[in-house]
Amino acid sequence: MTEDDGVARPRPAATVMLLRPVAGSDAARAERPMEVLLMRRVPTMGFAPGAYVFPGGRVDGRDADGDLPWTGPSPEEWAGVLGTDVPRARALVCAAVRETFEETGVLLASEPERAGEEAITLDTATDDWERDRLGLIDHTHSFTEVLCRRGLALRSEWLRAWSRWITPGNQPRRFDTWFFTAELPPGQAARDVGGEADLTRWTDPSVVAGEWGAGRMPMLPPTVIACAELAERRTLRGVREARRDIVPLEPDVREIGGQLRVVAPDGRDFPLPGPGAGQ
Repeated sequence: MTEDDGVARPRPAATVMLLRPVAGSDAARAERPMEVLLMRRVPTMGFAPGAYVFPGGRVDGRDADGDLPWTGPSPEEWAGVLGTDVPRARALVCAAVRETFEETGVLLASEPERAGEEAITLDTATDDWERDRLGLIDHTHSFTEVLCRRGLALRSEWLRAWSRWITPGNQPRRFDTWFFTAELPPGQAARDVGGEADLTRWTDPSVVAGEWGAGRMPMLPPTVIACAELAERRTLRGVREARRDIVPLEPDVREIGGQLRVVAPDGRDFPLPGPGAGQ
């Protein structure tokens, strides 16, 4: 769908920076250095082929379902944080959790009555859970149906809004993407389960900029910037305590040194993504 001036209208999307503490330290969990989960998209993908991305994707029409079991901040509270209306806020939070489960097997949900407990283990690697995960991907059933049938509730308090990026207007496919952080729930593990990625790796966010600059980790500008921001926070506690203003950020495309470059709001410039790239 396009606007009257021919510029593609950005589609709402959500992505999650899944975090875990580095093992092998005597420090408390929240005080250890952290890693972020990155997935390398297969070369045949229409969007960002070969790029490292966070789990996520565009909002589905059923993500705004008002019957979705839910704990933590309400959709009304999320609307204020995300700067959008209530149905869109509900859909974005649902999409963030649903897409993370579809692409990694990690589920940010639990039994509602256990909402106050920290150490919650949920085994989503079983055959019946795998059937549910595949059913979400092929739209056989909705996320609301899966959680209700299993007596689970989405844990919105496990998410933290981080940023919002809009694909530059010159791109044929555009996304209005809200970035969230979430800590890997105790007892769960990310798995290589989706067909959209050929590699999943936990990565020290402080090395990403260097790996990207050396050409070893291709990724789009907001991903590089988000990793740099995580690196500045250093630990899970640092991320928890970060104060974030969620405002739409849309990079500019300019000619620099005879080449088209994407210029981020802070002035850094990056190579222009190829056809089909979004966030």
